[in-house]
Amino acid sequence: MMRSDLQRRLILDVPTGFLLLFFVMPLTALVVLSFWQTENYKIVHEWTLMNYGTLSTEGAYITFFLRSLAMAIGVSVTLVAMSWPIAYFIVRYGGRYRIIFSLLLVIPFLSGEVLRLIALQGMLGPTGLVNGALLRMGAAPLRMIMYSNTASFIAFIYLYLPLVVTTVYLSLINFDFRLAHAASACGANRFRIFAEVVWPLNLSGTIVGFMLAFIPTLSASLVPRFLGGPNGTLYGMSMAQQFGESGTWALGAAMGVVLFLFSAIALAILSFGVDLRRTGFTGLGRQ
Repeated sequence: MMRSDLQRRLILDVPTGFLLLFFVMPLTALVVLSFWQTENYKIVHEWTLMNYGTLSTEGAYITFFLRSLAMAIGVSVTLVAMSWPIAYFIVRYGGRYRIIFSLLLVIPFLSGEVLRLIALQGMLGPTGLVNGALLRMGAAPLRMIMYSNTASFIAFIYLYLPLVVTTVYLSLINFDFRLAHAASACGANRFRIFAEVVWPLNLSGTIVGFMLAFIPTLSASLVPRFLGGPNGTLYGMSMAQQFGESGTWALGAAMGVVLFLFSAIALAILSFGVDLRRTGFTGLGRQ
């Protein structure tokens, strides 16, 4: 009995302690720091709302946030639209090779994010593969691709597509396709089957995939630094600069708190009204 109680305590206490140590405490420290000030690379322990006032009134920070928000929404919607047919094909027609197809999605993660971005620079640059191919075909090079928001958009799609495909795949692999066959037998066309059966019952997997693309895109700093150019600064890049070149750590902490709260609110809004027991992603709907 004592051994069983000890095992239960370990199972519960170890993850709880991990979350407290590496999530709750750093987040609490970030919140406290956001109400202090930074002067001459030194933290002044005086409580103030000046950092949040700066974020809500300075046009540059508002522009960075709105630009990041538009980028995150566009990237996430595009990734969901691209991931569904890929995941559906793997689940329905992959057969015994489904595991191989799903493992192939992991290949991009065998190299670091910086290396992948450098590879994109080589592809999208003025003398890269894309423009080189256009020149060979006698077309004019696309000089507007590199160092622009377009380049950042392409990079986000490239970086996060495997994640979103995997979440939709995990949702569909637990889905009972006999429900779709039943709807077809009742006379429903393919569009109605997808819109009224397949999509609603796999909505949680779609939401998870959407958020796995939305949150890192909203807070990204490396992609705009490598590919964004002078007019492609995003909110995450500006936040990273506060902890680096600018040395205004308190302002950067306030930016981090705003980013966390907005992401939490977005997740709550997307998850509102979703019945997890009816979805294939969690498996809760099966007895």
